[in-house]
Amino acid sequence: MTTATSLGEFLRTRRSRLRPQDVGLPDHGGRRRVSGLRREEIAGLAGVSVDYYTRMEQGRVPHPSGSVLDALARALRLTEDGRRHLHHLARPRHGARPSARHVDAAPQQVRPMMRRLLDELHDVPSLVMGRRMDILAWNAAACALFGDYGALDPAERNIARITFLGPASRVLFRDWDSCARENVAYLHLEAGRHPDDPQLARLVGELSMRSEEFRTWWAQHPVQDKTSGTKRFHHPVIGDLELSYDTLRSADDSEQALVTYATEPGSPSHDALRMLLAWAAPAAGASPAARAQP
Repeated sequence: MTTATSLGEFLRTRRSRLRPQDVGLPDHGGRRRVSGLRREEIAGLAGVSVDYYTRMEQGRVPHPSGSVLDALARALRLTEDGRRHLHHLARPRHGARPSARHVDAAPQQVRPMMRRLLDELHDVPSLVMGRRMDILAWNAAACALFGDYGALDPAERNIARITFLGPASRVLFRDWDSCARENVAYLHLEAGRHPDDPQLARLVGELSMRSEEFRTWWAQHPVQDKTSGTKRFHHPVIGDLELSYDTLRSADDSEQALVTYATEPGSPSHDALRMLLAWAAPAAGASPAARAQP
């Protein structure tokens, strides 16, 4: 998972998705020898030479300027997440990043404020997501919805690993494909931000070996941050429900986020979630509402 390789793969996959009519170029018909736009077409749209763009795809431009990267982002019709990802890949900040040894040796600790928020969110399934989509902490409502994270080995408490390798997730998430693709896209952002993270490399390697879907989607190089949206569930106890989720990041630590799931008041999903939490309450007993990874 080297930066140069990832940069080339990202540029090629994005170039292959575009058609001449997508970017205002004439389409003269006939079968094109390449999928998507040619290198010279992207170079022309970005205002750089074909040689320069070719070296970009090969990872042989050590310090491209921000203006050139922005021009390429526009030419490739990248989203804002894609534009930031391109900057991370092309201009990695190795000096500002902890060493691989440090990343391996220093597991994240849940921020005190995040823990306090989990303690207060009794009726809102919530968890704290760290680097690589690791689950750092959660509340009892999250266990009622997703399953008991405390029963998992700490090394297995990872959103992407559970989504792809946990059979129950394919039943729980009614739109499993969409949820799984979002995980791949977020891990690609993480790889761009931390190309030297050995734990992330091991996670990607494991999922690639054990899941054909992950391997296929990873090769497409999607990128998308985890923000907010709606997810549909089919829970084995209370059936179908729909929840809105939001991702709240600490201003002091952007690599730690509180992810909450809530229902529309008065909706059937709201009533279903209340039933689920009432059903799960005896099993939770007197245990703390929020738990953390050892």
